[in-house]
Amino acid sequence: MIQGNTEGIRNSVLAELDTLYSIKTQKQEVCNIEIIEIIARLSSQIEREISVAIDRKGKVTSVAIGDSTSVELPVLDIHEKRLSGVRVIHTHPNGLSNLSALDLTALIKLKLDSIIAIGIYNGKVIDFSLANLTVYNNNLVYEETNNLSFEQLMSIDIIDKIRYTESLIKENDVIEDEGEKAILVGSDTRESLEELAELTKACDIPVLTKVYQGRSKIDPAFYIGRGKVLEIAHLRQTERANVVIFDDELSGSQVRNLENAIGAKVIDRTTLILEIFARRAKSKEAKIQVELAQLKYRLSRLQGLGTILSRTGGGIGTRGPGEKKLETDRRHIRETIYDLNQDLKKIKKIREVQREKRNKESIPKVSLVGYTNAGKSTLRNTLCSIAASKDNRNKEEVFEADMLFATLDITTRAVILKNKGLITLTDTVGFVRKLPHDLVEAFKSTLEEVIYSDLLCHVVDVSSDDALDQIKAVEEVLSELGSIDKETILVLNKIDKATEEQISNIEEKMSYYDDIVKVSAKEEINLDELLNQIEIKLPYNLKKAEYVIPYDKGDVVSFLHRNGRILKEEYVNEGTALTVEVDDETYNKTKEYIVNVID
Repeated sequence: MIQGNTEGIRNSVLAELDTLYSIKTQKQEVCNIEIIEIIARLSSQIEREISVAIDRKGKVTSVAIGDSTSVELPVLDIHEKRLSGVRVIHTHPNGLSNLSALDLTALIKLKLDSIIAIGIYNGKVIDFSLANLTVYNNNLVYEETNNLSFEQLMSIDIIDKIRYTESLIKENDVIEDEGEKAILVGSDTRESLEELAELTKACDIPVLTKVYQGRSKIDPAFYIGRGKVLEIAHLRQTERANVVIFDDELSGSQVRNLENAIGAKVIDRTTLILEIFARRAKSKEAKIQVELAQLKYRLSRLQGLGTILSRTGGGIGTRGPGEKKLETDRRHIRETIYDLNQDLKKIKKIREVQREKRNKESIPKVSLVGYTNAGKSTLRNTLCSIAASKDNRNKEEVFEADMLFATLDITTRAVILKNKGLITLTDTVGFVRKLPHDLVEAFKSTLEEVIYSDLLCHVVDVSSDDALDQIKAVEEVLSELGSIDKETILVLNKIDKATEEQISNIEEKMSYYDDIVKVSAKEEINLDELLNQIEIKLPYNLKKAEYVIPYDKGDVVSFLHRNGRILKEEYVNEGTALTVEVDDETYNKTKEYIVNVID
């Protein structure tokens, strides 16, 4: 029986493949020459990969049309101290025998005795690549040999290699090395590549090395130059990396081509950012928005993505919506996107009701905006600890950390100013260069808080060498939201870490901002000045009035306590005398008790 994708294959081809089950391979040789000749010829003819599984007795146990993962094998636990007892020989009809990320993932996940790829070009066998498992620092890893000739391949005693590997497994307390180790590749700017390293760190992936290649024209097949691809493939082997991250958005075909050539999982900047968002999202709204962005991004790439959609692929890029959803057809994904949009509309309505209530109460709204890791959450927590209302002091603080995208969930808290009373302070998600378009769209409902704010505090990490570029990136997103002309205070944060030169440079270049305040949220430097500046910039919509309310109208006194700001209260012969700041609605409802309006 022939497994895998046999659709469209002629019966004569399937019948010839069936004859492979009767061909015996010598125990010590990698594969019988007749098997190699048959699968090479047929693979070239049908232009698909063909895989053959051979056990240690030299018997063919499985034949499949497709890559190495098409061979159905049970997944062994490494604690069984043995390998699967099966080696897989398969064709690469694209001319490259280099083992792909799928091949090497299958080797480790399925504990194959070894995996061999045959490079075929124009119907002829070019060369072979072979990989087998070994033990390094108690980790189960692979070692591979590329560009082998037929003679070199046939000279290998495969049983000897297998026995040696199993002896190492039995002698050591072996674990599978499932952690990701990355090589970063960029062609935009070195600063952008450094930021990619920070994004990778935020995803808990160690960076082994960075590769930069300045290009004026993007290669449609590999994104970077073909020579650089071979260099990265060599680096991947020497550094033992298992993921390569590109500092730009890749097409599905580019991902597939790069994975085949490099032999490691390949992801792009967009996938990495989506992964971080999937890990950090806590609220229902943020989770829906991330899932929506992931599905939209991958919808057009279902035919192109390699290890991300394979059954043996794991780790980065498979969280969030999950493998099951991503392997469904386009129609099902579109239905899921529709359902998620409906859920978001419901959440948006709830947010609008909350916003209308605040508008009705004439509560001024302040939003903290800025580049990711600029210190918005730390500033918000510190300001709330200094000036929070009594009801909000016990509320949970926003998560803060020195990493990109520490905060994904919008939070709004009440703060009391000295003269203007109650305001709301909103912490928003941070911006970043090359933020995925689908993610911006998905987070529009969250960023609406910026649109409806009375005042923006644009928080900048003044200690960063890229501060100017980060300011411009934020201004671009604000322009997209139609909020660039909104009243704004430029808050230069982290002055305790910055040099005088850095601070003065930003002040000079950003002189078009009317108000610039230098603070340190962590060290609580100049925060009173920031609060004073917020108070000056906010519109003052309250009226100050003096009341005398008869003692039998206690409900009116209670109403003013609930809806106004009590400045003075005393008891006189006529009743309760109050000096109160009230909004227009409260003023109109209680004006019969007003004895004086203070300008």
